[in-house]
Amino acid sequence: MKIRKRLIFALVAGTVILSTFSLYTYQMLYTPNVLVERDAKIVYVNDSTDFTTFLKKLFNDKVVEDPATFGFVAKAILDYDENMKPGRYLLTPDMTNLEAIRLLRSGAQEPVMITFNNVRFKEDLAGKITNNIKLDSATFLQALNNDELLGKYGFNDTTVLAMFIPNTYEVYWTVTSEELMERMKTEYDRFWTEEKLAKAEKAGLTPIEVATLAGIIQEESNKPEEYSKIAGVYINRLKRGMLLQADPTLKFAAGDFSIKRVLNKHKEIDSPYNTYMYAGLPPGPINCPEIASLNGVLNYQDHNYYYFVARPDFSGYHDFSKTLSQHLVKARRYQNALNKAKIYE
Repeated sequence: MKIRKRLIFALVAGTVILSTFSLYTYQMLYTPNVLVERDAKIVYVNDSTDFTTFLKKLFNDKVVEDPATFGFVAKAILDYDENMKPGRYLLTPDMTNLEAIRLLRSGAQEPVMITFNNVRFKEDLAGKITNNIKLDSATFLQALNNDELLGKYGFNDTTVLAMFIPNTYEVYWTVTSEELMERMKTEYDRFWTEEKLAKAEKAGLTPIEVATLAGIIQEESNKPEEYSKIAGVYINRLKRGMLLQADPTLKFAAGDFSIKRVLNKHKEIDSPYNTYMYAGLPPGPINCPEIASLNGVLNYQDHNYYYFVARPDFSGYHDFSKTLSQHLVKARRYQNALNKAKIYE
């Protein structure tokens, strides 16, 4: 009888212990423990992040309510401490330990948006495109100057700006230089449809030459409605073998786009970008041309203008001329306006 009572007691005690353990295990796995009654939060995991430090930060930042259960599930059950993947992750309110750790362990990152525009030099591009990602600008700038890498995509360190079409793109925070290059080449190829390629061919230009001319036009005017007309002027000059004489190329050659008045000294700069000295288009874009300026070239106006100059009212618009004599009259008006405004350089 006593033995039977002992067996019953042991069985009951074991059941209680097992039930308690099962309940505790269930709570560790399935009870909300992440951002309880808080808003969603982005967390970052770096290559050098160790699990203990990461767990401490999650607790200090009030992402995790109970670090002990989170740590136990992460290490003892899911081996997350041995399988941490760098990235940018979105944790949502009331996630369980199991949900959060599985997400982190999977490497399923929350994408980040990158935006770049108003880019004139490769240094500008490297700085703007890496602003929201793990990749640093210096490393990406090296890629922009790596002819071997760029050759895979049909570009070199002189023409590479043509491959980057200013816009907003979605990438992962951990994107590498080569992955970012691949993404931009994909976007470039997506832009260059058969229709656009046909228009470029009709203008007698390659896609890179379209970008090169578009970059010049973009610097010439801040009025997109003028782009196609200005493009027509330059295409007319190219077809006749005339010097482009584009002031923005001199600013690029001088490395100074703050120049307000192009002078003779600028025209003497010996550079392949000096279109007052060398015929044809410069060897590559002087900036990352926007879609509007690219379309301005592709849809250039077929007219008989060979010259244009900024209007003397500083409105940003331009006056166009068919002959040099007409142009010189209008150019003198603009030069007088610059003198009156005391703009000498």
